[in-house]
Amino acid sequence: MKRTLCTLAAAATMAMVAGNANATIRMKLAHNLAADHPTSQALQHFAEEVAEKTDGEVKIKLFLNGVLGSEREVLEQLQNGAVDMTRVGASSLENFNPVYQAFTLPYLFESEEAFYQVMEGPVADKIYQASADSGFVGLTFFDGGARSFYTKEKPINHPDDLKGQKIRVMNSHTSIRMVELMGGTPTPLAYGEIYTALQQGVIDGAENNPTALTLGRHGEVVKYYSFDEHGRIPDFLVISNKSLEKLSDEQEAIVREAARNATAFHKEVWQAAVAKAVVEAEEKLNVQISYPEKDAFRKAVMPLYDEYRKDPAIDTLVGEILAAQ
Repeated sequence: MKRTLCTLAAAATMAMVAGNANATIRMKLAHNLAADHPTSQALQHFAEEVAEKTDGEVKIKLFLNGVLGSEREVLEQLQNGAVDMTRVGASSLENFNPVYQAFTLPYLFESEEAFYQVMEGPVADKIYQASADSGFVGLTFFDGGARSFYTKEKPINHPDDLKGQKIRVMNSHTSIRMVELMGGTPTPLAYGEIYTALQQGVIDGAENNPTALTLGRHGEVVKYYSFDEHGRIPDFLVISNKSLEKLSDEQEAIVREAARNATAFHKEVWQAAVAKAVVEAEEKLNVQISYPEKDAFRKAVMPLYDEYRKDPAIDTLVGEILAAQ
């Protein structure tokens, strides 16, 4: 009788362990872009691949359109365990680790090709660990597109055209200083507030990639888009340290591989989306597109490099990025 009870207890323990081993790990991934945005599509691709390759043991639920808050608010939720992953711009990450300021420097990348060359190399692998002490690490990157100015009243074809213009920027010291150096008045706002702010005259314009005109509907209000291409700030998919620790070694490997595959998927859909946005903005929204000379813009922001490269960590990273192009 005693032996039978011991056998039953052992069997129950083994069953419990097996049950826990196969328990579904549910994760929340939040960010502030719409479901039809290429980055959201890439994140959906990521979640589906993870679920498929883990046989449903790891399930990732997406929370889009900023329903859980701004980028900074979601990062704070990531730190306290309310959210597991998020897609976030480098400009928001600089509030958690100053080294990310390097990525927000204007005209850091010579071209889209140079951007991918750097971000698919050892520089990115190094930066993914930069926020580990803040409670999260990077899994992969996404192209946030070349950022340019768009306005309601006149095109921005020279830095002088920004004088007297209130321009929405991200809540980033780099972005604020950049617009100041070019002669404009920077106005930090959350992405979701831009459309109404443009309508109500709180701001005269903003700066972003062309999809903001169509997917963000800003082209309904602004009528000029100037391809000065002052920034190409990467987005990062980050995961909290605690959430990463929930995964087995095999599950973690699947998550990391799926993240890299999501970047490859995003690269294709992103380039198509930008081309489509430019055509739609011109033909359907009557936005006038211009292609200004960039030398004056580059010259205006050079003091930012002098300022930031006084920090040895940023100076090293900027040097590595420039050398890798």
